[in-house]
Amino acid sequence: MARWPLLLFALSLCVLSGLVSASIVGRPFHIHGRVYCDTCRCGFETKKTTYIPGARVRIECQDRETLQLKYSVEGVTDSTGTYKIKVEDDHQDQLCYATLVSSPVANCRTADRGRSRAEVILTRNNGAISDLHFANSLGYLRDEPLSGCAELLKQLLESNE
Repeated sequence: MARWPLLLFALSLCVLSGLVSASIVGRPFHIHGRVYCDTCRCGFETKKTTYIPGARVRIECQDRETLQLKYSVEGVTDSTGTYKIKVEDDHQDQLCYATLVSSPVANCRTADRGRSRAEVILTRNNGAISDLHFANSLGYLRDEPLSGCAELLKQLLESNE
């Protein structure tokens, strides 16, 4: 007789956890990141880096086995070079990336191969509970380095000794 309350309690916990899980899974993700112009062509952000308003960024998800494109959505950076892209659905076992599409800056349109995309995890099956995910910054290379870049690089190298 004492088993029934315990059984009902366990059953109610299962139902409750299922409801909570369903409400989390259905929420969209919000991916935030920045796009910059590597004005010194260093391959990373420096104090001379500028951020690009109006740059286009795409979130793409591919099937892990076939690499077939399964999802794609684009966004544009604001005045601070920040993009905020809403991604619908859970992309479970897919490979998802934030990728550079285009830069409106005439002398900064060459994507830095090492900074042209950033992996983003778009599943809640890994314990993630936040809707907000941050991607690494994405970068373009300026056609010609700004003046003062050689001195900046020298300072950076000396500070690492």
